[in-house]
Amino acid sequence: MKETTINLLGNGTHKYKVAEGWGALPEHLSFGYTHGIVVDAEDNVYVFHTGNPSVVKFDSEGNYVTSWGNEYEDGAHGFYLHKEGAQEFLYLVEANKGVTVKCTLDGDKVLEIGKPDRPDIYGEGQRFAPTDVAVAPNGDIYITDGYGQSWIHHYTSTGEYVRSWGGQGSEPGQMNCPHGISIDLRGNEPEIYVADRGNNRIQVFTLDGQHKRFIVDDMDMPCSFYYFGDEVYFPDLHSRVTVFDRSDRLITHLGEDQQAYKQKGWPNLPKDYYRPNKFSSPHGVCVDSKGNVYVAEWIFDGRVTKLIRQ
Repeated sequence: MKETTINLLGNGTHKYKVAEGWGALPEHLSFGYTHGIVVDAEDNVYVFHTGNPSVVKFDSEGNYVTSWGNEYEDGAHGFYLHKEGAQEFLYLVEANKGVTVKCTLDGDKVLEIGKPDRPDIYGEGQRFAPTDVAVAPNGDIYITDGYGQSWIHHYTSTGEYVRSWGGQGSEPGQMNCPHGISIDLRGNEPEIYVADRGNNRIQVFTLDGQHKRFIVDDMDMPCSFYYFGDEVYFPDLHSRVTVFDRSDRLITHLGEDQQAYKQKGWPNLPKDYYRPNKFSSPHGVCVDSKGNVYVAEWIFDGRVTKLIRQ
């Protein structure tokens, strides 16, 4: 039977089939806003959302495995999986409580980091609302205050404060909603990539916070990052997933719908608007060992899509 075009997307070297119905929840569970999505070494997929419990685990075929994390329901946001030696850890960012938590894949807490002791940044009425986290090769932790004062905070692997940089603005080193952060290991030395979403750009820093350059082409409200080989995938909140090559040049946009984010009521559009091969409000993305792509969207009752690499 010939595939219908509504089940296919991508072009060139990046063509995918939509795995419709992937990731069905048991009857007693439902998604809230699906903010983050990661994949472990065995290609199990974890979704971080504002429902209860907030972390849901599926196998690669989309079968429900388990869930946990009731305490993150209100502000589930940034989500990152990091390998340390033979062990993998999850980093969860709760924006409303202002905490970043490191835990095992089963949810056992290892470390918690809250608001930095910087009264010069967080005076009276100055909100701290972290949105994402990244970990450098030496274990240092970087947290973006995307929904607060637009700063980046740097800690050691044990949670000891090191430095901060940023602040609201558009000049080099300044940001307007540093929504996502990641460590790029594709070059000769690690670099920090920040999704400077309010300025509609990516900003690149050294590991000690020195501005290096901007990336401004082919993006529309970048949210976060996922590296797969020499490529970087990032969700553009304005209704597509973007793929760049090693030199940060466009390979393709996946599932682009330039009308979705312009609709009244977006991102919570009528259900009859959605199509399997088009995105409305991508917020998180990850790629498994086979090159399959998983996308989580910012929608009140959640939407998770698996794209099978062809």
